[in-house]
Amino acid sequence: MTSSTCNGEPASAAADANSPAWAVRAAAGRRLAVAAETPEAADVLHRLLLDERDTGVVQATAEALLARRDVAGLRVVLKALSRAEEFEVADQLAAEVHCDPRRLSGEPGAEEFVQQLRALATDTDEGVREEARRLLPRLPSAY
Repeated sequence: MTSSTCNGEPASAAADANSPAWAVRAAAGRRLAVAAETPEAADVLHRLLLDERDTGVVQATAEALLARRDVAGLRVVLKALSRAEEFEVADQLAAEVHCDPRRLSGEPGAEEFVQQLRALATDTDEGVREEARRLLPRLPSAY
């Protein structure tokens, strides 16, 4: 991965994603979140979101992706959620999505969140589509 792939982040972010230290992996997830729309970063982010060694990595990476407040970040999180096999990982990802302040009625960005989920409900990835479709009926502003 080149530094331009990561929007100026050093190429070491991808290497850091393989670190045995959870804090280093979590920092890599936060750094790579800025480039979620690039295939190279998305692949590494996906792996970090499914980190079975420490849910702190999952949490930090998901928070950074959702803080982007865009379809690309949300898509990466929903894709990982749809593929999470470990209960703790799936639970952490679900908590991050469900605790997104945009999800709450009346919060700034709530309609934006609904529109992003509507767009992802027709995504080419079946897992992303299903996760978005599961979330939409739970949002008061989606009706």
